[in-house]
Amino acid sequence: MRKKVILICEECLSRNYTTTKSPQKEGVRLEIKKFCPKCNKYTIHKETK
Repeated sequence: MRKKVILICEECLSRNYTTTKSPQKEGVRLEIKKFCPKCNKYTIHKETK
């Protein structure tokens, strides 16, 4: 079963997105470049703890 994770902007630290993650990738943190509406630009979003 896939695990739900929250993505946080690396620059302004706002929690903008939620997504799912495969259980096989448990030790690796997810990093995706997405649009941040608060920064008004594309930034790297990382998985929170």
